[in-house]
Amino acid sequence: MRKFGMLMLVLLMASVMAVPAFAQGNGSAASTTNWVALTAGFAIALAAGLAAQGQGKVAAAACEALGRNPAARAGIQLAMLLGLAFIESLVLFTFVMIFLKVQ
Repeated sequence: MRKFGMLMLVLLMASVMAVPAFAQGNGSAASTTNWVALTAGFAIALAAGLAAQGQGKVAAAACEALGRNPAARAGIQLAMLLGLAFIESLVLFTFVMIFLKVQ
């Protein structure tokens, strides 16, 4: 947990120190960078990564439950598939929202 906290602190400091780099302009008033598309890419990557972690935890919990009580396979399998569908639907909703925002 300490490594994760230190990584977040380093990333925060790098973000704060990178802000002056964007202060210099190239002389033109119009920006050529499409920030909406750039942040949309990061948003879908974050959503997909966190959903993958959630799906891994769901699958691990289902395997543990099946190992403890194999007779309850049907109920555990149904709950697992329903949970995986809900997790994946959140990523798809993020994908749709990104397409609506970028256009």
